[in-house]
Order: sequence, then C-alpha cells, then structure tokens
Amino acid sequence: MYRILIVEDEDAAATLLQQAISRYGEDHGEHFQTMRLSSAIELDEHVSAACDLIFLDIETPGQNGMDAAFDLRRSDTSIPIVFVTNLAQYAVHGYAVNALDFIVKPFTYEDFSLRMDRAMQVVRQKARRTLTVRSRDGLRMFDASSLVYVDLREHDLVYHLDDGTALSVRGSMRHLDDELGGSPFLRISSGCIVNMGHVRGISDAVITLSNGDTVWASRANKRHVLEEIAVYLGSGA
Repeated sequence: MYRILIVEDEDAAATLLQQAISRYGEDHGEHFQTMRLSSAIELDEHVSAACDLIFLDIETPGQNGMDAAFDLRRSDTSIPIVFVTNLAQYAVHGYAVNALDFIVKPFTYEDFSLRMDRAMQVVRQKARRTLTVRSRDGLRMFDASSLVYVDLREHDLVYHLDDGTALSVRGSMRHLDDELGGSPFLRISSGCIVNMGHVRGISDAVITLSNGDTVWASRANKRHVLEEIAVYLGSGA
C-alpha cells in the first residue's frame, strides 16, 4: 500500500484527483490510501513523513504550495512532489524544490496516468530499500519493509523480521535510529523502534504488531508515538 497526500482547497479538484488515483490503482493493481489537506499551511514534516507521494496545489489559501514546498524541503529532501496548477509558467520554479512533475488543470486521465507512471517509478525505487546487518551467523540482507521492529536486549539489537527471524547484532539504538532515517520507522521508547507499516493495533501504550508481538511506548513518548502512528495509518488526516 502506498500513501498519497493531496493538498487542494477546492473540493471538486480534490475529488477528481482522488478518482484519477483510484482508477490508476485499479488499472495497475496498486492499492493507494489517499489523505487530503485543504491548505498548504497544514503541510509540515509531521504530515509529510506519513506519505509516499504528495500532489500539491500551488494556489492554496494562506500559504501557496510553492512556499510550502520550500519549507518542507528544509526537513525532507526526498519525498516526491507533483505540483497541480492552473498556470503552466509555475513549472520553471519547481526545479528549485526538486519537484518531480507538474499537472496543469484541467487534466485528462491519460495525461495523469503518464505522469503517475513516472511518479510511481520513483516511489517504488524509494520503497525498495535494503538493510544489511552483521549478526553472529554472518552477513544478512533484507528488505526494510520486512523489518517489523527492533528491540534492545542487554547490549544486543534484535531485528525481528516478518518471516519470524530474529537477528541479534551488537549496536547502539541511537545509531540505528539515525540509520533507519525516520518514517516508517518510529522509536517508541529508549529500547524499541517499530515499523509503523506493521502496526495492527493500539491499546493505551501497548502496540500490537503484524507478527503478533506486543511492544510498549514509553510514558514520555506515548503521546508523540500515538500521534505519529495515527497520521501514518491515515486516521489523523
């Protein structure tokens, strides 16, 4: 599943984009979860971290999309942005914020599909990330998406994979947090990082994961953790 954020103040335009995304998913066998913001002012690191792709209308009230993109790029240089605009001349400014593409309104589904093809190439490439760890049994490489969580046991980091494998590695939770680089990985306590894509349930501070294991958010991190997971899963948008 890929998460797409639409930043668009016009209801009709947002609906057309959502319909185009849904049709593209049906045509290509992809599953998309769409979220919508009506103002670029709401676009920040917290929200963008939950997304794989952003469709950003340039002409939004309060703060235009181009300014919002400049602000976003200060904290996130990699998330793909596709601008949506009535004015084609804005395209030249997109290079300054590393925009992936532009869609000029009104658009046809055929035009959208071609641009979505390009966007999905980037999104898939970004999602296919390989992690390499050196455990006691030797070097092991695996897709980042298969990592359910990592917890600290004495001086070992234990990587729990979705096939039931547990890899023990000498290391530091702080260094691992930096290496994983944020979403979808979230540090929920001093000794645990979870992959939010594997969260299946939350009860108070107890988090149930896809492999059936349960982990706990620390009291100090609880509110932040619950907010981050809610946004990532789409219920906070």
